Amino acid sequence: MTPEFHRIKRLPPYVLEEVNRLKAGLRAKGVDIIDFGMGNPDMPTPQHIVDKLIETAKDPKAGRYSASKGIIGLRRAMAGYYDRRFGVRLNPDTEVIATLGSKEGFANLAQALTAPGDVILCPNPAYPIHAYGFIMAGGVIRHLPAPSPEAYLSGVSAAMRQSSPAPSVLILSYPSNPTAQCVDLDFYKDAVALAKKHDLLVISDIAYSEIYFDDNPPPSILQVEGAKDIAVEVNSLSKTYAMAGWRVGMVVGNPRICSALARVKSYLDYGAYTPIQVAAATALNGPQDCVDEIRATYKSRRDTLVESMKRAGWDIPSPPASMFAWAPVPEQFKAAGAMLFSKLLIEEAGVAVAPGIGFGEYGEGFVRVGLVENEHRIRQAARNVKKFLANADEILGRAHNTLAAQ
Repeated sequence: MTPEFHRIKRLPPYVLEEVNRLKAGLRAKGVDIIDFGMGNPDMPTPQHIVDKLIETAKDPKAGRYSASKGIIGLRRAMAGYYDRRFGVRLNPDTEVIATLGSKEGFANLAQALTAPGDVILCPNPAYPIHAYGFIMAGGVIRHLPAPSPEAYLSGVSAAMRQSSPAPSVLILSYPSNPTAQCVDLDFYKDAVALAKKHDLLVISDIAYSEIYFDDNPPPSILQVEGAKDIAVEVNSLSKTYAMAGWRVGMVVGNPRICSALARVKSYLDYGAYTPIQVAAATALNGPQDCVDEIRATYKSRRDTLVESMKRAGWDIPSPPASMFAWAPVPEQFKAAGAMLFSKLLIEEAGVAVAPGIGFGEYGEGFVRVGLVENEHRIRQAARNVKKFLANADEILGRAHNTLAAQ
């Protein structure tokens, strides 16, 4: 008899995997898929960062174990970034942990902070690790609808009264993946005051802090006076420097929480390959014109996507930040739902998106569109979408007949 594994039983089937399987099957048949489904940066890592990796890797000692919480040079570079960008002073010894990407940092934070049955407040829709990192650690998620940041925060007090035991952690993530929502510093002031009132710890994920448009840089919760008493922030080099596969992130802020994370990580890993950490420090300490170029590329793609899809008949709100657009399902397909729309879009138009339901029940009615194809491919996708929408009745009729026959 095959045993059922406790933690695996708590994880639902990965909703996005259904679309991924369909995409892989079509590609195996030679179909050209314009893929907006995954937030995987397609731009090259800036050359000076790659050069530093190569230079450091030639050191005969480079292949030895590294430091679990990150080499001191990288932690100092991370502290320097926070000082320059946000005016936040951090002690690199006690308030900065280098992680294997922001996702690993978030998941191990959950391991460090969670006792079985602890209740965690999480926005919905949200990036899956925000909920499932805590679920895998034995926690219980209290999903709060997040049609806007203000609506999410307004639900916290009621959730505190109605939950037993009382929630212990509040999750924030702005700019948001998947919705691209942003907040200002006043929002964080309100969040910190609310968290202190209810004795909550705060984890703020700002992995898209440098992918912003319209000259409006997102703030950090650590800019709020007293935030470090209760909060840590998770950040990443993945999008900022097109270094997603390098797996370099950080957790910064409250020293007690950072210490707990360092303790967990000390049992689990020896840190990233040292040359990667040295190159990451070079990225943070070096010239930042490459960040401006990456940001400008995403902005150009955003504008092309919004304009070309509008001409095609699909109104997509212009995201103020992140590498995603959060797009309502076109009117013709609203009744079909986000999942069926996404499947039909890839089958009939060769365009892949991520159904919003994959990010939580309140993501229904939306799809996430990644800015991970160039302008030429975006315009081609818009032409395909235009034909797809023009034939909506016929496509839906075939789909319903197929479902009825199953």
